[in-house]
Amino acid sequence: MQRTYSLCVTQHRMPRNRTYLMCPPEYYEVAYAINPWMDTATPVDTELALKQWERLRETLTGLGHTVHVLTPEANLPDMVYAANGAFMVDGTAYGARFKHPQRTAEAIAHRAFYESNGWTYVAPAQTNEGEGDFAFLPDAYGGLVLAGYGFRTEVAAHAEAQDVLGRPVVSLRLVEPRFYHLDTALAALDDGAIAYYPAAFSEPSQRVLRQLFPDAVTADDADAHAFGLNLVSDGRHVVLNSEATGMAQKLADAGYVPVLVELSELKKGGGSVKCCVAELRP
Repeated sequence: MQRTYSLCVTQHRMPRNRTYLMCPPEYYEVAYAINPWMDTATPVDTELALKQWERLRETLTGLGHTVHVLTPEANLPDMVYAANGAFMVDGTAYGARFKHPQRTAEAIAHRAFYESNGWTYVAPAQTNEGEGDFAFLPDAYGGLVLAGYGFRTEVAAHAEAQDVLGRPVVSLRLVEPRFYHLDTALAALDDGAIAYYPAAFSEPSQRVLRQLFPDAVTADDADAHAFGLNLVSDGRHVVLNSEATGMAQKLADAGYVPVLVELSELKKGGGSVKCCVAELRP
């Protein structure tokens, strides 16, 4: 049954066409545990994961967005989490350097994709996991990058990304292991606004976020644990996990249009909508 939400009529949100990168979960499984959500004893239904992924892709294209597809590779079950392979701004992709060896080879596939499309790719010297730990807000303070550290990305990567991309980077410390990537705890709702889960961040980082984004949508425990922050927004339509009904109502109250998709199988690997979608910004 399709759930509907009452929308705030005082806000008029405008969508912007986006370009995304996704990778189908053809080889997806939970073969190892590198985050608290992963349990190798819990079986994964790969066929259902593929159907859920395809529904997500169709949802994004149905909203008018372009989706490029990265070819999956055997023995790289986490390639479906395409957001982790690089972070692209103004046609330059700052590449990933994964913390865990199980994912190292994913960076090679992402580099090949960016270079084959004629975009600038910069290989990193510092450990970082791409858009999993970076969020770009082009209309916030002249074009701001928010960057997470504490679990997967080293804080030194933030300075490196700033040098590569020529955009100011604000470092935010993640402190809750279940929210090991920035994109599980914070999301860009449009080009200048965010939603976030305060408890995922250190107190100093919370103060920074309150100062920079006093009107942000804040998530509660239930929202965050339902992967309600791991979303993709075009500035009006917000695609998020179907379990995150409370977050969906908060977004509707703020004038956005929530679009729910079921990704129960991908959640077993510690990801949801945003983890599966990298935004390309040529």
